[in-house]
Amino acid sequence: MSTRFTNLHCKEVICLCDGRRLGFVCDANIDLCDGKLQAIIVPGRCRHFGVFGPRDDYVIPWHCIKRVGPDIILVDIKPEECRVPRGKPLFPL
Repeated sequence: MSTRFTNLHCKEVICLCDGRRLGFVCDANIDLCDGKLQAIIVPGRCRHFGVFGPRDDYVIPWHCIKRVGPDIILVDIKPEECRVPRGKPLFPL
């Protein structure tokens, strides 16, 4: 599958295993050596009406993306498996 990040930005991400809406793509993790997209990042929902800021982010590896449509992205991964605490490095060096 070949696409540009601008085609993925701001699309809604839906989990195929339970139909849950994870949120909208806001960022990506790109391998600078070969220029390939490794994962998309979806921010977690805000806690307590947005007062305390967002929860953990969802970092979804590229191989878990099954379909990119005109307005949604379907992923095949359990949300618990791709949750990363905010502020923690996504991929340690």
